[in-house]
Amino acid sequence: MKKTMIFSLVIIFTLILNACTLKQDVAQLYKEEKPLQIEIITPENFSSDHIGTVKAILTQDGKPIENPDFVHFEIWKQDGSVNYGMEEANEEGKGTYSMNKSFKSEGLYFIKVHASSNGSIIMPQKQFIVGKLTESDKEFLKNQTQLEQKSHGGHH
Repeated sequence: MKKTMIFSLVIIFTLILNACTLKQDVAQLYKEEKPLQIEIITPENFSSDHIGTVKAILTQDGKPIENPDFVHFEIWKQDGSVNYGMEEANEEGKGTYSMNKSFKSEGLYFIKVHASSNGSIIMPQKQFIVGKLTESDKEFLKNQTQLEQKSHGGHH
């Protein structure tokens, strides 16, 4: 009886271990995610009191996104004195979305694009300069550069 019990346990464990082994094509059984990607384009020279156009080019799996769930732009000034909030982007076609904006004061600004398509949500941000940088902006960029250098210092 003891031999039969041991033999039965060995067979059961063997079956369990065989059931847990990975198949060679297991990677193909899972859905491969194709993330939404955005390229943010700002003018080289934004100047205050002139209208400038910011653009976002949306792609997924290398193809332009024609009908996203939403595309919004959010713009604010680094020192917090200006915040334009979120505004819906204008569709230009072929995955390109834009917004025209006039800036009343010079300095360092940030733009964040909020976009969603096919269950993929992305919110990249980019900094840009309108006119000339203020001393506060220069100090901010200097501190930001120092932080980046410290955080990358231990990596090889």
